[in-house]
Amino acid sequence: MGFVSDTLQRVNPSPTIAISNMAMELKAAGEDVIGLAAGEPDFDTPDNIKRAGIDAINSGKTRYTAVDGIPELKQAIAGKLKRENGLDYTPAQVSVGTGAKQVLYNALVATLNPGDEVIIPAPYWVSYPDIVILGGGTPVFVETTIGNDFKMTAQALEAAITQNTKWLILNSPSNPSGAAYSHDDLKKLTGVLLRHEHVWVLTDDMYEHLVYDDFIFATPAQVEPKLYDRTLTMNGVSKAYSMTGWRIGYAAGPEHLISAMRKLQSQSTSNPCSISQWAAVEALNGPQDFLAERAAVFRQRRDLVCSMLNQAKGLDCPTPEGAFYVYPSCEGCIGKTTPQGKKIANDEDFVTALLEEQGVAVVHGAAFGLSPFFRVSYAASTDVLEQACQRIQRFCGSLS
Repeated sequence: MGFVSDTLQRVNPSPTIAISNMAMELKAAGEDVIGLAAGEPDFDTPDNIKRAGIDAINSGKTRYTAVDGIPELKQAIAGKLKRENGLDYTPAQVSVGTGAKQVLYNALVATLNPGDEVIIPAPYWVSYPDIVILGGGTPVFVETTIGNDFKMTAQALEAAITQNTKWLILNSPSNPSGAAYSHDDLKKLTGVLLRHEHVWVLTDDMYEHLVYDDFIFATPAQVEPKLYDRTLTMNGVSKAYSMTGWRIGYAAGPEHLISAMRKLQSQSTSNPCSISQWAAVEALNGPQDFLAERAAVFRQRRDLVCSMLNQAKGLDCPTPEGAFYVYPSCEGCIGKTTPQGKKIANDEDFVTALLEEQGVAVVHGAAFGLSPFFRVSYAASTDVLEQACQRIQRFCGSLS
């Protein structure tokens, strides 16, 4: 009998972290590597938010706080959800965790029983299925297509629901594809959910502020108020406010669910970092003008990357509505051979050879549940992106 639990044996380590680490090791060994594997903005945390963190330290706000967030932050989150999403929540309906990953973990582990199913559209963020498994549930994948812009249809959702379905996880804009569900898209999905009253919705809105080309963000509980009592609306400060390392995520939902999540958190990490919480108060309550400025920079980068990757032989790169990723198909490269004699049998072979032969780190589509694709993060400077895309073009052109 093994020492490690059976549950943990069924869980995979994060492939995005693994590839980022591999790129860092190659860099440290002196290799010329461009890392486009990490989902992290390259902008710095805004100065007013940094100052709020420093002020919190200087004024002694360094002690334990309430398990799932200080009242001031819960109030700021409730204010944000009302102001930006038209959703009414009291602070008692808000949970703050050490990043949105903990919030997701708390929600699923606190509610899942063996046999419970969780619907996850593919491609998906790598952690969703593994957290479902850790919670004792069963992930049910709904594959999307490049032809439908990687968005799940109402028909596909309907077909996936069984009497055992407990949750639908919906991430818009999506990591890894950047696909975003419009108000009309969501209306079709919420129409299905209204017919299945036992299904809850966990909506991951982490990339809400990173949308382009007049796209208007919407979230399920806003689109269909009748789903309010069975929706957990999740978000955080990591991406929009460039606060990945501060580790603050949050969610709002029915009080009995928030209470169950708090109970779990009280026996795991207890409170998120007090200093980060005060910085997050400033992020949500302070000036928001920089969000549009940064989104404009990301849009330019997206356009550059899509244009250059579509000029690469064998690649097809759709233009996404949001986030800072593209998810090109490498189907045209499968079955070919690299100059070093390596056969490209699948998307994992493609990204491995790309890293070894051209020094560009990206993540293979199989990690996100949909092949043959790969994810490129364009959260990097224009110069770096141009250089990386030239190398990808060179690599694709060298295949025979």
